Amino acid sequence: MSFVEYGEYIQEGDIAIVFLGRESMFPVKAQHGTQTQTKYGVIRHSSDLIGKRFGSKVNCSKGGWVYVLHPTPELWTQNLPHRTQILYSTDISMITMMLELKPGSVVCESGTGSGSLSHAIIRTIAPTGHLYTVEFHEQRAEKAAEEFREHKVAHLATVKNQDVCKEGFGVVGVADAVFLDIPSPWEAIGHAKAALKEEGGRMCSFSPCIEQVQRTCLAMDELGFKEISTLEVLLRVYDVRSVSLQLPDFGMETQVEGDPKETGTGQQATAICKSGVTPKDMAGHTGYLTFATKSLL
Repeated sequence: MSFVEYGEYIQEGDIAIVFLGRESMFPVKAQHGTQTQTKYGVIRHSSDLIGKRFGSKVNCSKGGWVYVLHPTPELWTQNLPHRTQILYSTDISMITMMLELKPGSVVCESGTGSGSLSHAIIRTIAPTGHLYTVEFHEQRAEKAAEEFREHKVAHLATVKNQDVCKEGFGVVGVADAVFLDIPSPWEAIGHAKAALKEEGGRMCSFSPCIEQVQRTCLAMDELGFKEISTLEVLLRVYDVRSVSLQLPDFGMETQVEGDPKETGTGQQATAICKSGVTPKDMAGHTGYLTFATKSLL
């Protein structure tokens, strides 16, 4: 099993996503002799997971059942252990597109955090690209490197424990793109420019506060970056439901057979139809994405 290569069967040591429902799933590491408790009963790894196909339906001890899914960056984002605040798929998809990432791209990232964006980048740049990710916190850097080895993507990523604002990314002139998710990104713009290839490249900075964006944009402009733009991505999900709509009354005395009729109480006739309904609550601001291009001049 690898996050960038599909494996058909679950093997010992593989990560699988136990899917109980759309809002309920969690990762497990398949190991002989291990059991996992769920609300539907026990999953025995030796008999229920190892050797089974990814996507299989597994019966639990209490009569319920779950699905075991192959891990993907999207599923990992929803289920990873949170060591920091993370980026979700809405922002990740925009970052991947706007940085023009593709197989073979070389990317520099700081900070690594919980590795949500890191896994998505690795999947995008595989099999010949490389991610250089810098994390200031030593324990988080060690945990990220451990997860990359466990997920069999360590050959595509280099994790460094250092302060990117003072020491940079440890590479010069090799990156196609740079991503910053740190408290003071304006202090690392010079190192980002040095890491990008001489022929240019793209960079992105994620910041939750507009004051951070202002200082970052000023630093980008001073160092010659072009096409500086900031955007915010807000996701609104529509639910498809059956709704009751009133039919207009045109005052017609005759009625075509099969048309809806008014009820005996004198109420206006209604019809049931499918419609997209906006949620009462929606996820609000997460952060601002500031993009720029390294100038060739």
